Amino acid sequence: MQSTNNSGSTQAAFSLKQILPVLLAVASGMFLVILDSTIMNVAVPKLVSAFHTNLSTIQWVITAYTLSLSAVIPLAGWFSDRFSPKRMFMTSIVLFVVASVLCALAQTPEQLILFRIIQGLGGGMVAPIGIATTFSISPPDKRGSVMGILGIPMLLAPILGPILSGWLIEYMNWHWIFLINVPVGLIALLMAWRYLPTAKPRHNSKLDVVGALLAPVSFASLVFAVHQGGEKGWSDIWTLVSLVCGILLLAIFIWHELRQKYPLLELRVFRSPAFVHGIIVAWLNQIALFGSILLFPLFLQQAKGLSPLEAGLYVIPQAILSTIGINVGGKLFDRFGVRPVALIGILSLSGSLLALTQITAHTSPLYIMCSFAFAGLGQGLTLMQINTHVLKSAPKELVSRVTPITTSAQQIMSSFGVTITMAFLSGQIRKLPVDHTLDQLGHAFGSTFWITFGFAVAALVLSLFFAKRTDTTTARSQSPQSK
Repeated sequence: MQSTNNSGSTQAAFSLKQILPVLLAVASGMFLVILDSTIMNVAVPKLVSAFHTNLSTIQWVITAYTLSLSAVIPLAGWFSDRFSPKRMFMTSIVLFVVASVLCALAQTPEQLILFRIIQGLGGGMVAPIGIATTFSISPPDKRGSVMGILGIPMLLAPILGPILSGWLIEYMNWHWIFLINVPVGLIALLMAWRYLPTAKPRHNSKLDVVGALLAPVSFASLVFAVHQGGEKGWSDIWTLVSLVCGILLLAIFIWHELRQKYPLLELRVFRSPAFVHGIIVAWLNQIALFGSILLFPLFLQQAKGLSPLEAGLYVIPQAILSTIGINVGGKLFDRFGVRPVALIGILSLSGSLLALTQITAHTSPLYIMCSFAFAGLGQGLTLMQINTHVLKSAPKELVSRVTPITTSAQQIMSSFGVTITMAFLSGQIRKLPVDHTLDQLGHAFGSTFWITFGFAVAALVLSLFFAKRTDTTTARSQSPQSK
């Protein structure tokens, strides 16, 4: 008995050691893409000033990037099958780096938005290909811990991004928030070339052309409708047209995909109640989390009057608790399943957002940093673990096709979160008098946090219905007998 335990322990340790280089390669590519997003959050006020435009226009620098990510993510499964995951992972990084250089050379807001779209097209496939590769090579009983390791770039980027962005803006110029991607991208490219496994492409893989056209158009229409509804009101004619077109095209897309033998996105996975439950919780959690993350640096710079670098330093406690959360969350997930991780994590996020509804221009730095920190703890506990639960809820043979669904949905929900909160904030600011005080501005930010708090509470309620032990774990343990 003792020797058997030692053997199993050795095998588990050996497996993790063997896949560590692959994890580092994938993490470096994901770090590149996520770093750029977090750098942008702090840079928004500076870009408004540099391009002599308004917050609503510069918001599209972020939203357009997110939409282009979402447009290309559904194609990740087909491109991986057709050209191999390693080749597409490296190609995506090259395109991302080239587009970053173009962003640094932009002369107008329109050019910057266009180049950000190209940048998003380059970075969109990095996450779904990387996550699918990692999930497929991970030992079944260690997937929570392994996917937690992959979540490290999601934690490092939020701490390094704002600080790096603040330093570059304060001591250099805004162009460097894009040029910094060049050395980081070269490192990610080298690691991918050296460590990612090589797989033979499937030349007989068919592309669902109709689905590839319908998906990005329907998603973009819906996000545009939300943006316009917040800016101009829901009675605006273009808002209504965009909303109706988005819903109609999405319905056609779903109908088309369910009739295809080789669909762009494997929507049949939604027949699994556990998958549907998990992904809805993930969506609500992502809207609450990403919708609030952008508000942090804006509040610190506009209501508190901090510099970009000082605003970046405020998120250090958030990243520290995120790191603790993802380490603890991975172990809890492997041992107890998703329920305790989701409950604790979303409860932490909800408490943080409730505290932030009370902020004003005179709120103490300690109160603000603690609130941000517990949002980070919730992020660390839930972001990767709920996503892992969703993947485990899907049939094993569909994982490569399900990953684009989960990743695409994350980008869409992140975009919705940012769009909804920024549109609400813009509306609150427009209601203020021209000579408004910092207290009034701070109150506008506090009111906006109620939106994200509502989504977090909805996610918390649904997380109560997670099974104590996931059905997928039981099914996996019984699968050899069934075979």
